[in-house]
Amino acid sequence: MVATIRPATEADLPAILAIYNDAVTKTTSIWNEAPSDLESRLAWFTVRRKAGFPVLVADEGGVQGYGSFGEFRPFDGYRHTVEHSVYVLDAAQGKGFGRMLLAALIEEARRMGKRVMVGAIDASNYASLALHETMGFEETGRMPGVGEKFGKRLDLVLVQLNL
Repeated sequence: MVATIRPATEADLPAILAIYNDAVTKTTSIWNEAPSDLESRLAWFTVRRKAGFPVLVADEGGVQGYGSFGEFRPFDGYRHTVEHSVYVLDAAQGKGFGRMLLAALIEEARRMGKRVMVGAIDASNYASLALHETMGFEETGRMPGVGEKFGKRLDLVLVQLNL
């Protein structure tokens, strides 16, 4: 079976929710501590789509991962900058789904006339940092100790791709 990257639909939300909640409960890739529910994911999905932002899934016999981007900051001066997120099922990591999703998000941002894509990554997430580096992102900021999860302080790394 060949993986495809496609726009997410409401039918994908249970799979997206499962991936999201797995990241919340097991990793520091999302700095929320409480799992979400389907109603919250539907609200997130609806807001993204209404704003014209993509929500994409990597599908290979089911949703293996998802990615999206939205406003970087809600001020006019940032209108050409977006912040992205990509999450992949634990069992599907290392199989190229994250790279495929990120590449598709970059192309979509370019198509929309965006100029800059930003990522905010936990400093201990070496795989994500390496992926972003291979995709042309550069580290533009490091914020020590700005987060906390699982009883430890976390450093945030900001990466940027000029589109």
